[in-house]
Amino acid sequence: MQYKWLNKEENKNLIVFFNGWGMSEKAVSHLDFAGYDVLTFFDYRSFEIENFDFSKYEKKVLIAWSMGVYVCNYFFDIFKNFDKFIAINGTQKPIDDNFGIPTAIYNLTVDNFNDLSCAKFMKKISTNLEPSGRSTQELKEELVAIRNLKIKNYLTFDKAIVSTKDRIIPSKNQMNFWKTAQEIDGAHYIFDKFKSWEELL
Repeated sequence: MQYKWLNKEENKNLIVFFNGWGMSEKAVSHLDFAGYDVLTFFDYRSFEIENFDFSKYEKKVLIAWSMGVYVCNYFFDIFKNFDKFIAINGTQKPIDDNFGIPTAIYNLTVDNFNDLSCAKFMKKISTNLEPSGRSTQELKEELVAIRNLKIKNYLTFDKAIVSTKDRIIPSKNQMNFWKTAQEIDGAHYIFDKFKSWEELL
């Protein structure tokens, strides 16, 4: 797992962002920090992170997108005392016939994953997404690692945002999981619709 501080200026407020599958910090690097230190995690081929000291922050928000909505729960003990949790186009059951990507489709995606299918998959995420620069092999390994990940405890999300035209995790399945969510007109990747982190809160 990789991480990158998008902003670290000793602000009083912190946003921790769990990115989506296949991403790098480029996916959200355009968002204005608006008084927040911002730390992003990505590359879920392994699930180890450094020991971070978040105690100095007065307000701590965890925002997770796509597969990040699932992966962040693996670090329950680290983030359980955060002040707010926001899920974007993801669920805590991301490989599931009713609440995520149907299992057969996910498995077929893994089995047939190559440069061509990867490119098509990225276009389904969004046509406005800057390439992460990561290799096809890395991304396949990440799909497998997420499939094999086992979660023991789940964080409680305060807010869910669901795109009505999500072609990755079906919008209907997301709504089945969350019951109540803020719906937005857009694709799986929505960050091109925003200029700052504050807008997502």
